[in-house]
Amino acid sequence: MAYDVVVIGSGPGGYVAAIRASQLGLKTAVIEKESLGGVCLNWGCIPTKALLKSAQVYEYIKHAKDFGIEATGQHNFEAVVKRSRGVADKMSKGVQFLMRKNKIDVINGFGKVTGKGKIEVTGSDDKKQTVEAKHIVIATGGRSRQLPSLPIDGKKIIGYREAMVLPQQPKSMIVVGSGAIGVEFGYFYNSMGTKVTMVEFMPRLVPVEDEDISKELEKNFKKQGIDIMTSSEVTKVDISGNGVKATVKTDKGETTLEADVVLSAVGVSANIEGIGLEELGVKTEKGLITVDKFYQTSTPGIYAIGDCVPGQALAHVASKEAIICIENIAFTEKKFDHQPQPLDYGNVPGCTYCSPEIASVGFTEKKAKDAGYEIKVGKFPLSASGKASAAGHLEGFVKVIFDAKYGEWLGTHMIGYNVTELIAETVVARKLETTHHEILNSIHPHPTISESVKEAIEVAYGEAIHL
Repeated sequence: MAYDVVVIGSGPGGYVAAIRASQLGLKTAVIEKESLGGVCLNWGCIPTKALLKSAQVYEYIKHAKDFGIEATGQHNFEAVVKRSRGVADKMSKGVQFLMRKNKIDVINGFGKVTGKGKIEVTGSDDKKQTVEAKHIVIATGGRSRQLPSLPIDGKKIIGYREAMVLPQQPKSMIVVGSGAIGVEFGYFYNSMGTKVTMVEFMPRLVPVEDEDISKELEKNFKKQGIDIMTSSEVTKVDISGNGVKATVKTDKGETTLEADVVLSAVGVSANIEGIGLEELGVKTEKGLITVDKFYQTSTPGIYAIGDCVPGQALAHVASKEAIICIENIAFTEKKFDHQPQPLDYGNVPGCTYCSPEIASVGFTEKKAKDAGYEIKVGKFPLSASGKASAAGHLEGFVKVIFDAKYGEWLGTHMIGYNVTELIAETVVARKLETTHHEILNSIHPHPTISESVKEAIEVAYGEAIHL
């Protein structure tokens, strides 16, 4: 079987690459060893949002009196998990449909590049076949990173995959790591009634976010009953008993935590082993594949995108990398009329879907100062938002950062109700090199949470009306 493009992996990088290649007239195939849609659709972004929605509904029921409604109810943990799996299955079937619609061949099995333009595919029955392609795109994604002190056994020490399908709800859980995965699962299990303790090595939760965001999240998590341990490290675990005993090193000495289960949420590792990179001389660094701005590796004809290359390990980043990579291939094949624009990794939005939600893009306040900018900062509390008050979500704020000299929008950092739906305004405005003038002169609808962005900019420029 010979193709113009073969993509190894079918996550939000791989399947998008395949569809765009087919749209541009390139004969295309996808090799996938599990389910179409990859981790994001099957074990990541989508099913976790289904779990979090169930938690949110349960929270509403518990606080129904606050809305003038008499309601009681208990959650069914197994049914919550089942709904999440159903949502994931529906989305995976949607990708199957898109493959058929775009006439993309799906080859099931494990793909290994064995030579120039050649891929050996090993099926679940161990039968092998060879696929040929002029261009090979590696989109093999990532998996839970493992710490030596925290070996995942899938039962008492689990990763995100096991956390989504536990057969029964644990009474207590230790979450190690407070990135997006850690805080989302920490919120979910706490909402369901599990006693949650979060252990973070860095001095604050969600350490990649602006410091004000970290403080607000910690305040809200503590209010929800989650125990927080920052500047702390799990040095060893004992799983010999019924549960888990974790030894935690803190700045005040060692302490021992006991729980039914430990969730390791300390990031992801790229899936680049055993796919032929070493044999073909494809350069890697720090466990990631080295690529140029169009995702060409050091070996001609082999490209890489998504979680296995440097850059933010996010689904929307992988999808954009896929399109840039494929459009550049099509340009070289004279099937596309221009070379695509490289991705600006400084303007990538990040979203975390715990409650309150977090959304951010661009410089944090500290990074803007460290970069030498003189800045204007505006912060609008959602407690002053009419829509947030009506929704019963007064926690959080919108924070904007501008360059004082030229009015350049350097960054936005939000925490609160539904803020993940708001961040795109900043991303587009920064792409268009918009200043504060254009935003302040654009009407934002009332009452919405979105007008809090404009309100924060008014604060930054001393024009606040509602504070």
